[in-house]
Amino acid sequence: MIRTHKIRLNPDPAQETYFYKAAGTARFAYNWAVAQWRASGGEKPSAKQLKKQFNAQKPDWTYEVTKCAAEGAFMDFAKAVNKHLKEGAGEPQFKSRNRGHFSFYLANDKFWVSGHWITIPKLGRVNMAEKLRLHGKIMSARIVRTGQHWYASISVEMPDKRIAPKAEAVGVDVGILHLATLSDGIVFDNERPLKHHLPRLAKLQRVLARKEKGSCNYEKIKAKIRHLHARIRHIRDDILHKLTTFIARYYGFVTTEDLHIEGMMKNHHLAQALQDAALRRLLTLLEYKVADRHGSFVKVDRFFASSKTCSNPDCAGRCEDLTLGDREFVCPECGLRLDRDLNASINILYESLRLMYNTHPSGSGYDGRKQPPQTGYNLNISSVLDGGIHFCISER
Repeated sequence: MIRTHKIRLNPDPAQETYFYKAAGTARFAYNWAVAQWRASGGEKPSAKQLKKQFNAQKPDWTYEVTKCAAEGAFMDFAKAVNKHLKEGAGEPQFKSRNRGHFSFYLANDKFWVSGHWITIPKLGRVNMAEKLRLHGKIMSARIVRTGQHWYASISVEMPDKRIAPKAEAVGVDVGILHLATLSDGIVFDNERPLKHHLPRLAKLQRVLARKEKGSCNYEKIKAKIRHLHARIRHIRDDILHKLTTFIARYYGFVTTEDLHIEGMMKNHHLAQALQDAALRRLLTLLEYKVADRHGSFVKVDRFFASSKTCSNPDCAGRCEDLTLGDREFVCPECGLRLDRDLNASINILYESLRLMYNTHPSGSGYDGRKQPPQTGYNLNISSVLDGGIHFCISER
């Protein structure tokens, strides 16, 4: 498996200038490839052909930085073209300096990492804030500017260690008010980093609107806005990584709803809150972390009425008039009173176990509609049903 460690760099002014030059070279090569690809009529040239043509006529100033900067740009261009032709994505677009596209690629044989230092061709050693924590074969690296700082994202190929997952099963209900509610009563609140920083962001945007575009003061305020956005993103990533790591570490069978995020985003009253919660990224992180620990990750069909169905196994009651404003579920049949998110998470767990036990007793990634892949750790569902479910509603 390949893992990436993102480490903050501490370059001096001369080294930072080199970074800007290398990133500019990568952006220039990518935009040149996009322009040539769009201008060609009939059969489109491949990225390999464009790269050969570029190397024959590239400007002299591109030799001031590592050749990996231009090579990585053509690799990115090849991926963009492949997505356009095979996956139906849009055509490759030009990259703009004003939009913060500052990054360049380094091949594994063109840089070296030792302790707190990374050695880059035609530049020398650059200080890193911490040592590389991953141990294995270094595959590549990418130098990226995020906010006001530079980072080195180093990819390392590591041996696949087989870890026996926990036997506990859990249902996870994600949302806006509570970021995640587990079926055993544990609740993770939504910290809303964007909402908390929105007043500061709005003030900076007003100041920016009064500055002359292109002036030094305009660029200073723009840098502050960029730094604030990076801070918000870092806070959100920290929350999501801690949450998903906790779930993947302590549960071997994790199940969630197959949410239609794009459809939910069309509700303009909830769009900003949904973006702030980053539910798609949460589910993506959770899925691959559970798979890394050889657990089972299951998605229940999005049309399953998890919130309106009573979670009491001996009751089949449904509360059809339940609205988003109702935070407590009250069963009209048995009178069960429960937090609606907790009730939904318990129902998600029961439904996934029912589907897996009755239809596909093993596998991971099954969402109730398609054949699950038979890879990774196959959880013994019978053992889960016998004693793997533990509800601690009092911990709510």
